[in-house]
Amino acid sequence: MIKVRAFNAVSSSSDIDELWTLKFNTIRKVNCRDYTQAQVKAWAPDSLDRENWIKRVSEMAPLIAELDGVIVGFADLQPDGYIDHFFCHLDYQGRGVGKTLMKAIMEKGARLGVPRYYSHVSITARPFFEHFGFTLVKQQSVEVRGEVLTNYVLEKRISM
Repeated sequence: MIKVRAFNAVSSSSDIDELWTLKFNTIRKVNCRDYTQAQVKAWAPDSLDRENWIKRVSEMAPLIAELDGVIVGFADLQPDGYIDHFFCHLDYQGRGVGKTLMKAIMEKGARLGVPRYYSHVSITARPFFEHFGFTLVKQQSVEVRGEVLTNYVLEKRISM
């Protein structure tokens, strides 16, 4: 059974490297279906600024999905409804990890009174988000380390 827990910066410092590895491998080995090699290398560079990543993860306070003690995904929800990160381990895709994380995000949002969820999603992730009721706001081109990537701003409005 997939369990979701909150990241705790004090007790979960060992999670930092696992989260980066999961994100890195997902981008390099899954998103490569929709982006060029140069684009995925820019998005998930070989060298990691670990201090910056520690700061970023601590600030975003992600929800972490685990299966049998293995981190299989993570996602975050910011107070304004922004989902900045949403990654599922490449070896566990199609096994309910994303669905479990999305449910946890929606539950957290309901507790926070979020009326609108939104995210900048990859070409790869767009069908997943649309499956959960997100709709297209706009397509955009973003520059990452000198490479231009296409992504989509998607949103989901909640009736209050």
